[in-house]
Amino acid sequence: MTATADFIIEIGTEELPPRALRMLEQAFATHLEHSLGASGLAFVQLHSFATPRRLAVLVTGLALKQPARHIEKKGPPVSAAFSADGKPTRAAEAFAASCGVELSALERLETPKGSWLMYRAQVPGQPASDLLCGLVSEALAALPIPRRMRWGSGDTEFVRPVHWVLALLGDQVLKGRILDLEPGRTTRGHRYHAPEPLCLDTAADYPRLLMERGRVIVDFAERRSRIAAAAAESAASLGGVPVADDDLLDEVASLVEWPVPVSGRFDPAFLELPEEVLMATLQAHQRYFPVRGPDGQLMASFIAISNLDSADPDQVRRGNERVVRPRLADAAFFWSQDGRAPLAARVDEMQRVIYQRGLGSLHDKAGRMASLATRLAGPLGADTAEVERAAWLSRTDLLTEMVGEFPELQGIMGRYYAGRDGEPAAVAAALAEQYLPRHAGDRLPETPCGLALALADRLDTLAGVFALGKRPSGNKDPYGLRRAALGLMRILVESGIELDLVSALREALVLQPLQVKDPESLVEALYQFVVERSRAWYLEGLAPGFPAGAVGPAMFESVRLRKPASPLDFHARLQAVHTFMQRPEAESLAAANKRIANILRGVDLVPDDTVDPASFREDEERRLYEAILAAEASHREAVSRGEYAAVLETLTRLRGPVDAFFDKVLVMSEDPAERANRLALLGRLRAMFLDVADFSQLPAA
Repeated sequence: MTATADFIIEIGTEELPPRALRMLEQAFATHLEHSLGASGLAFVQLHSFATPRRLAVLVTGLALKQPARHIEKKGPPVSAAFSADGKPTRAAEAFAASCGVELSALERLETPKGSWLMYRAQVPGQPASDLLCGLVSEALAALPIPRRMRWGSGDTEFVRPVHWVLALLGDQVLKGRILDLEPGRTTRGHRYHAPEPLCLDTAADYPRLLMERGRVIVDFAERRSRIAAAAAESAASLGGVPVADDDLLDEVASLVEWPVPVSGRFDPAFLELPEEVLMATLQAHQRYFPVRGPDGQLMASFIAISNLDSADPDQVRRGNERVVRPRLADAAFFWSQDGRAPLAARVDEMQRVIYQRGLGSLHDKAGRMASLATRLAGPLGADTAEVERAAWLSRTDLLTEMVGEFPELQGIMGRYYAGRDGEPAAVAAALAEQYLPRHAGDRLPETPCGLALALADRLDTLAGVFALGKRPSGNKDPYGLRRAALGLMRILVESGIELDLVSALREALVLQPLQVKDPESLVEALYQFVVERSRAWYLEGLAPGFPAGAVGPAMFESVRLRKPASPLDFHARLQAVHTFMQRPEAESLAAANKRIANILRGVDLVPDDTVDPASFREDEERRLYEAILAAEASHREAVSRGEYAAVLETLTRLRGPVDAFFDKVLVMSEDPAERANRLALLGRLRAMFLDVADFSQLPAA
């Protein structure tokens, strides 16, 4: 039976970035788990921990030694390993050297294709204690840290300076170096409640030691759960409920090790401010939980989570109230100051603000949006004058004091200020809706004016940045083009908007203040970029009408290759293909399409699609031709209406004639005229399927 022990690794640091803490914890655990598995070190369970001052992983039941490994390496053929007089060649000697053995230690592998040199060996497993420092170091090096720091006089780099490393295998300290530090058996508790080093006897005692003696809840999920419960209990004592979204809970849990709720109040006069301003002040700036009353309105209260169990909680409460008061006063001042001039008075001022070098000012951006949005207004049922007005006002709130302090409120404050200025309700709503969806799963614009503005904004952004030659590369997307492209697809598909995307992108490109050498190639690249962004949306079951796993890569590709100009048309084709693939005829017809595509791809001359029935020699080709003729009339009409499900329903009736044709008819006849006629027949059949998708891409039986 393999001996096992528990293993704990803890990296103690200065305060880690709160918004990255959960991601760092999960990445560290994932990398270490993968490394242990790849090394053959079995274990029972792996549990990760994270607080503002540490990343840790506890592995229970870790094998103390790798299993022995059987190694086999196939070398050069014997004919190449030895010369005619039996002397080893350089190939044989090099192979033996690569295996670390003498030539005489190699075996010969006899196969029907000849004899080969072979190296076989049984390699004993290494102790886990010899491997773990290296595996941990590899996992730390692989963490997704955009910018690593150096400290002191060394060259070690990490997300924050490292002060200690704890590493125990069972009750033994791991030998070696991690992040240029020798591991020990001491950890550190709460910075104020338990500042002295804590000695850990065994790995399994780690979470209990920190909880009981260190005043640290080291488990992130447990700490987060306690914060949510504490905030709810404190809010209930005030007669309300906390506004505790997931992002705020994660961030607060990343800021404290021993959470203690503190309720506070502020002047009710501040409730006259827009709710979003109060929320931004309390949540984004202070990491407080706002409180809603029974009527759903915000109360003049908040819940703070302290990292200190104070002997004088009232003093902590007063301190938090003292901090939030000037923040809210600043917001009230911005609200008052911004009201001195209407948004319309800031339109000309936008000329002095650069939107993007090479793409002009915010004023230029608004002008391009106005041009695009007014063209979209009619089909969307929006008032053209209101759409144009909204476009010119679309970026004016960026020049206000409030948005300068709270950038996340752009658009939202535009709506409030437009309403205060007496702008039409449709214009005010569009100023907020232009940014929707802001992120994955976010709601979409609901008003026609908002839809026009949101589409125009994304079309202009994509065309402008592509014209600058600044396409996203790798994981870098500083202009948010991937988000803009998916937002464009979501709006068009989920809102049921029929738009020729290619034409719209071409119009957006023409409006850019740049000369593009090959505009049509750039439009094609833009179209492909936008469509490609929807691949994961479909494959992961996020698109409407498609559960997870319903759309596979081949199905998506079959439609993408047809380049439907309209995303809504793309969606309809994909739905039809998905339904078609559930039918029993699907695999056979997909196989036929694949076969036809291969045949037509292999001919030098693409045949004319005119089929001569008088040249038929076999009944099967005549029957297939007649079946195609019978289907074509309704086929064309259904394609023109975009009724792709009906198109494919008709084409499924061709399965019998198609199967019989391939069973009995030799397509590549020696007679050139006969061969051309049969190729034309197959070309005509394939064209009917291509009116929906390229079915040769689909899996066949």
